[in-house]
Amino acid sequence: MITGKYPGLRLRRSRKNDWSRRLIEENNLSPSDFILPIFLIDGKNKKQPIKSMPGVYRYTLDKLSGLVDKAIKNQLPMVALFPYTEKRKKNNLGTEALNEDNLVCKAIQLIKKKYKNQIGIMTDVALDPYTSHGHDGLLKSGYVLNDETVSILINQSLLQAQMGCDVLAPSDMMDGRIGEIRKTLDKNGYKMTQILSYAVKYASSFYGPFRDAVGSKGLLKGDKKNYQMDFKNSDEALREVALDIKEGADMVMVKPGLPYLDIIMLIKDNFKIPVMAYQVSGEYSLLANAVEKGLVDNNVIIESLIGFKRAGANAIVSYYADRLDKILK
Repeated sequence: MITGKYPGLRLRRSRKNDWSRRLIEENNLSPSDFILPIFLIDGKNKKQPIKSMPGVYRYTLDKLSGLVDKAIKNQLPMVALFPYTEKRKKNNLGTEALNEDNLVCKAIQLIKKKYKNQIGIMTDVALDPYTSHGHDGLLKSGYVLNDETVSILINQSLLQAQMGCDVLAPSDMMDGRIGEIRKTLDKNGYKMTQILSYAVKYASSFYGPFRDAVGSKGLLKGDKKNYQMDFKNSDEALREVALDIKEGADMVMVKPGLPYLDIIMLIKDNFKIPVMAYQVSGEYSLLANAVEKGLVDNNVIIESLIGFKRAGANAIVSYYADRLDKILK
């Protein structure tokens, strides 16, 4: 409801000065609003640039401490780990996901041993970094099998919890996997391990650079439309979230982020659950390239991130999170 009228009411009065604008700000950003994604590679002393993502790199495990040190110094609450799996370790079943010596498991152990609970660790639960066909589950005649995939995801989740992961993030979009993972965790003494469900993950063209980052680009056979959501739907997002909450999700993710601000708001308004947004690789690369070429200035970064907060996101997974000390200034 609008009260008052011009000229007695002049909304520009509160916009005149910087102090006044700051006084009535409705949304703002702090380091606590961010999750830092980290890409891992095998080897030693490597910081490998990702060509499709300016300013983003893959790191060997011996470089991890430097990243985590900075994240803690900048007061980030959590890092998210993603592996670049060598082709020789990939197969149709994604068995490297269950290897206790894989990159993610070793990274979890390294961080927990050195930092204890100074920072949270989030890990992806899905098979796409490990399968030779690039899909998030077991593939048969072009279709990703649901229940058979869930059986593997349960074991992947339990392994990551045993390594010390704080927040498991199933991103696979298989039906029923949240409930099965929750039951297995509770049964095995991991009742306090959180689940951040990628409840709303759309079959999007914005994921391209990420697939490059984890080494699945060019491997993907077909598309992911038989398990990821149709971007033309919004009611379906509410059904996905409702099911995952009932199955035991502590938080939910909307992915991609910026083109789906309406979905973030819809979920927040309906469920009052912590909602995370992923500023995905395609969003990041579009912004980063536009800034680099001088098409727009650096302020578009803050503008895009505030959009998530305005829509109701509690936190944002962003490739800008390692530069917040500069960006937020």
